[in-house]
Amino acid sequence: MRRERKTILRIAVAVTVCLVVGALSGFATQSSVDTWYSTLNKPSFNPPNWIFAPVWSVLYLLMGVAAGMVWGHGYYHKWVKTALYFFGFQLLLNASWSIVFFGLQLPLPALVILILLLILIVLTIRRFYIVSRTAAYLMVPYLLWVLFAGILNFKIVQLN
Repeated sequence: MRRERKTILRIAVAVTVCLVVGALSGFATQSSVDTWYSTLNKPSFNPPNWIFAPVWSVLYLLMGVAAGMVWGHGYYHKWVKTALYFFGFQLLLNASWSIVFFGLQLPLPALVILILLLILIVLTIRRFYIVSRTAAYLMVPYLLWVLFAGILNFKIVQLN
């Protein structure tokens, strides 16, 4: 029972961290969505702006649950530490994309960040899988959304 409580607490902490990172990224995004971003040529498959906040909220929630589940296996274990390091690095890269794309309004460097982010997400999923298959699977929607974002980012670079 004690381990279950620890895991639940760790999931709560990880979800909170992910949501805070998401909120901070949202501040960088908000500064340009209605101004600079609205002037860009976008592909026909570009989703409406209102969809991004709810999708990212769900993804950050899933990411936090996944990280908390891995952390719940005990931080002392080498595989857990490695998995969480990869998770932390990809989360920082995730936040940097919003700053570069929306804050600095630099789609091409943001695309490079997204490519690196995709690689780190795959590596994170592989590390999570070693510790918890469920945690790894919870990261798959995030991987797919970032892949979609990469295609969208590429088309924006191409069209502008």
